[in-house]
Amino acid sequence: MDNLMIFSLVYFVLFTVAVNCLPEPFVEVLVDRYHVPKVCPREVQNEDFIRFHFNGTLFTDGTKFDSSHDRGRDFISQVGLGKLIAGMDRGIQGMCVNERRRITVPPHLGYGSVGTGGVIPPDAVLVYDILLLDVWNTEDKVEIRTISKPAGCNRAAVASDFLRYHYNGTLLNGDAFDSSHSKNATYDTYLGQGHIIQGMDEGLLGMCIGERRIIIIPPFLAYGENGYGSLVPPQATLVFEVLLVDMFNPKDDMKIEVKEVPKGCTRRTVVGDYIRYHYNGTFQDGTAFDSSYKRNSTYNTYIGKGYVIQGIDKALQGLCMGEKRRVTVPPHMAYGEKGVGDLIPGSAVLVFDIHVIDFHNPEDPVKIKVTHKSQDCGETSEANDLIQYRYNCSLMDGTLLYSSDHYDSPSTTTLGRNNVIYGLEEGLSGMCVGEKREVIVPPHLGHGEAGAVGVPSSAVLFFELELMDLQKGVPEGFMFMWLGDSPDPLFPAMDLNGNQEVPLEEFSSFIMNQVKEGKGRLRPGVDANAVIQEMFSNQDSNGDGKIIGDELKQTDEASEKRKRDEL
Repeated sequence: MDNLMIFSLVYFVLFTVAVNCLPEPFVEVLVDRYHVPKVCPREVQNEDFIRFHFNGTLFTDGTKFDSSHDRGRDFISQVGLGKLIAGMDRGIQGMCVNERRRITVPPHLGYGSVGTGGVIPPDAVLVYDILLLDVWNTEDKVEIRTISKPAGCNRAAVASDFLRYHYNGTLLNGDAFDSSHSKNATYDTYLGQGHIIQGMDEGLLGMCIGERRIIIIPPFLAYGENGYGSLVPPQATLVFEVLLVDMFNPKDDMKIEVKEVPKGCTRRTVVGDYIRYHYNGTFQDGTAFDSSYKRNSTYNTYIGKGYVIQGIDKALQGLCMGEKRRVTVPPHMAYGEKGVGDLIPGSAVLVFDIHVIDFHNPEDPVKIKVTHKSQDCGETSEANDLIQYRYNCSLMDGTLLYSSDHYDSPSTTTLGRNNVIYGLEEGLSGMCVGEKREVIVPPHLGHGEAGAVGVPSSAVLFFELELMDLQKGVPEGFMFMWLGDSPDPLFPAMDLNGNQEVPLEEFSSFIMNQVKEGKGRLRPGVDANAVIQEMFSNQDSNGDGKIIGDELKQTDEASEKRKRDEL
């Protein structure tokens, strides 16, 4: 077979195929759905409005006669009411957004035997390559699809609420036009006041904090025929994926939810009290913004003095020690529209989980509760007494700070010598051996604002005390005291052998006899021999190792004022 014969056969086949591409006679629209999206929630029907891109060509030679792409804008029309050529009206039926179709229109369903003024010739078969961008109907309403909703939603958004929400905004075909996430800030607005498009005002109603929604808004409830700048084209359906972060109403008061109240609460906080508390601060969506626990230190303040935000100042009243509360504070009782730098956004509702560690009033005294006392309680502790006692020292939340049990023996101190904090001194006074007490010491009678090693600033202290031993003391500066009247005259009583002189041994015997007979008392907690030696030296004015009558003086002859002399 020669080359001419081969060429003739190929031409015949191609001609036959071309002729047979169109049925005889060609009377119906041909639709080639060459790209159909996997998900098609809605198909075009009569009276729907559509927004689409197209390229229009002649079937015979592929000549382009029109294109929305060349115009630089999509095409908008209504289906089934004769606003499009009949072939297009039929060919678009059942189409999905993002679907691509090739629609071939015969002349009698296109521009017929007349054509269109030189652009489309008479009896032309037309081919439209279409991408559907949008579809809506005048009967459409705002469509809401809930993606997720927190359990236990106890408040839903209503008109006049102020909302803070994140959103991603797309057109119906998925093209993004705006996002709050890209701005790293929520969109904040009042609901139902006309500050946002009508469809969004409707779509946000009934939302809970933490809820996610898809809100689909038809054009006439969005930006309508005008669109919105270069972001939203005219007559565009809008799709918003919304996360509600926060909401409040200008009429809201702070809200208190009591979580735990210790048993036996005998006192609650009032204005003027000084309080120490721990807290976790979060937004309503659970995002943390601050915590005293992270600083390992309580927050300390006076109540009702304006040192903290209004909502907390109010919520701190009426609390018990150890109580736990959740306090929800609207922004007009917190940091308002300005917020706090990058920490707290404007108009944010704040949630505080509060645990009261302790509180006191600057006028508070030491509180003493006797938990055990024997019926035959004899002598009681007072200033200058040497005592031995057991103790546990804790914060009011039960945190143990110190304990005498951590040492080999109970603690020992002399009362009235400023050896312990004033509140503990008071708590140890008036006790008899074996007595047990619980003592609460406010900070101004404890370690004050400065605190101490292991003791926080302004901490109220709780002591559990037990008096183990009591040795009655002598006045400060004295080494010996008479428990009644001293012998008169004194020197002859001291001069046991009557030789008119008293050496150390004789002096020591005399003093020890007075102690033994209960007539006198040596300074406790100090070696008796050392005390007596010092007493003797004070009387032996010439240092000759003996006391004579002239050396034994009980007054200062110059001033006639009694010296602090034990004898």
